[in-house]
Amino acid sequence: MRPLSAAALLNAWERGQTQTPIQRALLLLSAGLPEMMPEALAALPLGHRDALLLDLRTRTFGPRLESTMHCPACGEYLEFTFSAEDFHLMPTQPPPEALVVKRDGYEVTFTLPNSLNVAAVQAEAGGPLLLLQHCLVAAHHGGEPVPAERLPASVVTAITDRMAEADPLADIKLTLTCPACSHRWTAPFDIVTFFWTEIDAWALRLLQEVHVLARAYGWREADILALSARRRKTYLDLVM
Repeated sequence: MRPLSAAALLNAWERGQTQTPIQRALLLLSAGLPEMMPEALAALPLGHRDALLLDLRTRTFGPRLESTMHCPACGEYLEFTFSAEDFHLMPTQPPPEALVVKRDGYEVTFTLPNSLNVAAVQAEAGGPLLLLQHCLVAAHHGGEPVPAERLPASVVTAITDRMAEADPLADIKLTLTCPACSHRWTAPFDIVTFFWTEIDAWALRLLQEVHVLARAYGWREADILALSARRRKTYLDLVM
């Protein structure tokens, strides 16, 4: 994994303007992991993909993450900071190719959801059952094949529980406490949306810096982007 340079990050930002969140996630990972084929990145379980994406974000912007939220109980506006290390996000084992659940006489073989599965479900405007269909390898009861839609709720629950156990980073939640009313709750954390929001704000600031320095010194965009952030700021201070 390599941190993204200013030029690479700006190029990804421009290309990602018309893309879906899943496409943006894979676009960023392709830039940070050029040695991996795009098909291999798309086939990664969601939690493994997001762990790599957080690692890329940390290498590019640092380990400190800042966010805001309103308390669902009293409406207080909260600003909070956390670290990428709080999640222990990098899996130590390679993701399994397939998993098996045996429950109530059913034996189900399935894979963990990946970006391709989720993109297909979103394109078909489907829900959890359709996602399960995309992940299902085989299901049998008494030796007879069973389609996903005929699996009992107990078996489906066992499958989703096994998915969460095998890929816990696919559903990251933050535990928050309101300093005003002491209300405690959990909130989902989506690294794709978080990282892209940061990139969008960063790109707009950077383009403003490029504009100012290009007008002041007549430099090309590529030359300005090649400067370190500290040197760009120093020149901006001189101009301002």
